[in-house]
Amino acid sequence: HLGLGKADRSLNWNGEIKPGPRQLGFDYAYYMAATGDRVPSVFIENEKVVNLDPADPISVSYTDPLGNDPTGISRPDLLRIQADEQHSGTIVHGISRIGTMSGGQTARYRDEIMSDRFLEKAISFIEAEGSEPFFLFYAGIENHVPRVPHPRFVGASSLGLRGDAIAQFDWNVGQIIETLTKGGILQNTLIILSSDNGPVLFDGYWDGAIENNGNHRSSGPWRGGKYSRWEGGTRVPFIVSWPERVKPSISDALVSQVDIFRSISALIETELPENASPDGENILSALLGEDPLGRAYVIQEALTELAIRKGNWKYIPAGSVTDRGGLDEWNETEIKEPGMLFNLMDDPDESINRSEENPDKVRELRNILKTIAPEKF
Repeated sequence: HLGLGKADRSLNWNGEIKPGPRQLGFDYAYYMAATGDRVPSVFIENEKVVNLDPADPISVSYTDPLGNDPTGISRPDLLRIQADEQHSGTIVHGISRIGTMSGGQTARYRDEIMSDRFLEKAISFIEAEGSEPFFLFYAGIENHVPRVPHPRFVGASSLGLRGDAIAQFDWNVGQIIETLTKGGILQNTLIILSSDNGPVLFDGYWDGAIENNGNHRSSGPWRGGKYSRWEGGTRVPFIVSWPERVKPSISDALVSQVDIFRSISALIETELPENASPDGENILSALLGEDPLGRAYVIQEALTELAIRKGNWKYIPAGSVTDRGGLDEWNETEIKEPGMLFNLMDDPDESINRSEENPDKVRELRNILKTIAPEKF
């Protein structure tokens, strides 16, 4: 989801892929085209598809079928993992994807080697930089569908492929830590580890995530998961490590990923460009463990619907909250006026609506949302 190219024109996968990461300030970039469950299933290095044969150009469509490659619908017998209709486009090495593609046969990746490829690039980058200051954005793909861990991690957990993929990511993080340690720079390296959303079991592929989950609560004490405004959907891991400056602790400070850009700019004493990071706040002191509170409130969003957290209070305005189950299983919770108010300190499962007994708090949080998104109220 890097937003390659321009929105008003088709992207030519066979030429220079611009704009991309290097046009946004990166010196070097090695990445995939979209997500693992979307075509084109290729690696990109800087502006070029890796190992692309010019005689076999790539064509891609997310709207109309193209090419003669088998799809998950036409040849389900070729699939290693069965998929729902959305993910039943072109089959690449036994896995069907969203969309259809033709060409690029020599450039198509195998899912089980993707993790190692990205890790190798990250480690070689760190080693090449040595003791010089650097910024590395390492995007682990392991737990996003399709979950296809390397064979050496299959069986590493009791949760099936989903758990195995998490074990693989954990090992990868360990390899990066080991590389920093060997280079003698771990102590003075700021590491932020986070995720883009809460957990989801079934997300388009039958990989056994539901069947193997048992009594494990992937969201911990929090309600819901990916796609929902419940805490389990928008609350994500957020780990900060900087041995030289940050003492180990557990913080209740309220922070958002949108704050990272502005906070790092403050750390390195660099002015932000005009209009950059309009929603971000400088919460550097919270990242360093010096401020126990963080930002005053945070807006949560899922499927265009909003919620707000302020302290231990959470308000969800009228509408619906969506939870994903299995195939075509979307659980809708309808919320009527004046919305729902929860105190997460003693109700992490968001099961006790306190809106009637706290009308002033409802009004306060609702007014903040009205200011930020007046079109929704």
